[in-house]
Amino acid sequence: MSADGTPETSYKIHPIGTVEKGDKWTRIRIFDPYVDGLLGLQEWSHVNVFYWFDQNDQPQKRATLRVHPQGNPANPLTGVFACRAPVRPNLIALSVCKVLSVEKNLVMLDDIDAFAGTPILDLKPFIPPDAPTKDLRVPGWMECRARQRPAEPSAHP
Repeated sequence: MSADGTPETSYKIHPIGTVEKGDKWTRIRIFDPYVDGLLGLQEWSHVNVFYWFDQNDQPQKRATLRVHPQGNPANPLTGVFACRAPVRPNLIALSVCKVLSVEKNLVMLDDIDAFAGTPILDLKPFIPPDAPTKDLRVPGWMECRARQRPAEPSAHP
C-alpha cells in the first residue's frame, strides 16, 4: 500500500483491436491473434464495446474526479463514477453498438462514440435480459435524455 492507502497493484491491458472510421462507416479491426474470438458474434444484434480513452491518458485528467456532466456547466458538479465523463482514474469506456456484420477480422458497426485509432479492450454480446427495465432512476440533469432514449440500444448510451 502507498502512503495514502491506495493499493500499488498495476495491471497490463492488451488491446484486441482498434476503431476505424470513414465518412459513412464505422468498424473495429480485430488484431490477428484475437480473430478466433469473433466466432459467433455475427449472431448478436448488439455488442458491448470496451475501449480505452487513450486521448485522455494524462496524469491531470486521470486525477479529475468531479466534472460537469456532458461538459455542460449548467449540469451540477458530479463525481466521475456517477456520469460517463471521459476523464477518470481508469480510462475504460463502454458503448453498446449495433453489429451490422462480421467479416474476417472486421466488425462493422452502426456507430461508436470513439475516435478512429481508439484501442479496443474487449467485446461482449449485449444480452437484453441483463438490461434493467424497471425501477430505473437517473439524476435530474439526465432525465430529458433518458426520456428520449430509443427502444433499442444505441452507440451513444
